[in-house]
Amino acid sequence: MTVVTRFAPSPTGFLHIGGVRTALFSWLYARRHGGRFLLRIEDTDRERSTEAAVQAIFEGLEWLGLVADAPPVFQTRRMARYREVIERMLAEGTAYRCYCTKEELDALRAAQMARKEKPRYDGRWRPEPGKTLPPPPPGVAPVVRFKNPAAGRLVVHDLIKGAIEFDNAELDDLIIARADGTPTYNFCVVVDDMDMGITHVIRGDDHVNNTPRQINILRALGAQPPAYAHVPMILGADGVKLSKRHGAVSAIEYRALGFMPEALLNYLVRLGWSHGDEEIFSRERMIELFDLSEVHKSPARFDMDKAVWVNHQYLKTADPAIVAPELDWHLRRIGVDPGQGPPLAAVILAQRERCKTLVEMAEKSAFFYVEPKAYHDKDAAKHLTADAAPLLEALSARLAALPQWTAPALHEAVNALAAERGVGLNKVAQPVRVALAGQAISPPIDQTLALLGRERTLARLAAAVKFVQNRQN
Repeated sequence: MTVVTRFAPSPTGFLHIGGVRTALFSWLYARRHGGRFLLRIEDTDRERSTEAAVQAIFEGLEWLGLVADAPPVFQTRRMARYREVIERMLAEGTAYRCYCTKEELDALRAAQMARKEKPRYDGRWRPEPGKTLPPPPPGVAPVVRFKNPAAGRLVVHDLIKGAIEFDNAELDDLIIARADGTPTYNFCVVVDDMDMGITHVIRGDDHVNNTPRQINILRALGAQPPAYAHVPMILGADGVKLSKRHGAVSAIEYRALGFMPEALLNYLVRLGWSHGDEEIFSRERMIELFDLSEVHKSPARFDMDKAVWVNHQYLKTADPAIVAPELDWHLRRIGVDPGQGPPLAAVILAQRERCKTLVEMAEKSAFFYVEPKAYHDKDAAKHLTADAAPLLEALSARLAALPQWTAPALHEAVNALAAERGVGLNKVAQPVRVALAGQAISPPIDQTLALLGRERTLARLAAAVKFVQNRQN
């Protein structure tokens, strides 16, 4: 059997981080077993579904590299197929038309609640042997209900939660088509899973109660139900369901916060799954190890500090060629053209030990590509002093005469000047940093000089000297 999984978001809002974890688990399970991962857009809620939300789903999955193995399936494009299956079920007697009005159903519900009974449809239009149904009332458009088995127990062998039992008598006859003919959620899901050949449904545990209804419909259609695995939800650090008040919950927001896609996936895979004490997993390692039997049964808590820590581990160790496109994206977001300066890979190597996110790296690296708009007031007051100006002038002359602009040669020039003037290295390096970067924080001074280049370095040193002179006058 070829494993086929699916991710089936509704485009009624952003791609939630919990949905991303579900997509990741589905993608990993398919990859681990040499199977296929499919995408389905459940867009039958036309009032709430938007094209912008559809594009956000595509954008988020593409950024994360969770690419489906076939074009996406849109439920709104399958209405003819749903009608075909409903007509077949009506013909076979596994579904029937119900002519109850809203007022009748409201009255039924009120009476049941008054008797402290569970509100449910009482089957008054359900065909049964020996039962005579009244003629259809005029002017009432019927819904179509699934004729759920009236007795017996259904056991769902959940791959995460274990065996879950349901009593069929507790499941009333589900509406599968509304009075206007539109199919309902649970029915569409069943037909889609059947037609797409889904073998394993991995989804949030808020769908557990839908599972017995869907299995019964699949069996009525003569289809083999898939295996189900219901993943516990993600909670905030306070133990409450993750929401916007906990911070970013949209996948694409994490890109804006400076996360590498691989780092976000690494953190999410550890929310509810583990392999010994390992913390950092490459994509290949995740595929090799992931198994549903190791997914935890209890909810996981999202810890932003831990997520940032994981991101930093990736920035420190990843191939700069992989990080470069993401840093390029962040630099352009703040109006910096990364083509106007040193290669991004070299900047990444210089910055990655001290930058936990790509936002931080972009902000601290912008000076390599654009002139600082101003000196940081506190740093300028401390380091761009009257005593510093002669040192900057002397270093500028020394650097201008260097035959080779290399980090070792630059390191030697700065150290030699400090030794000649009888001052500590910081008395030279810190004014230079402020002159070049606008602030007293940068990579090691030899790396900073080498990356910035001779022309820009000399121009900024001259500007810093002029700044000191103007402040004195």
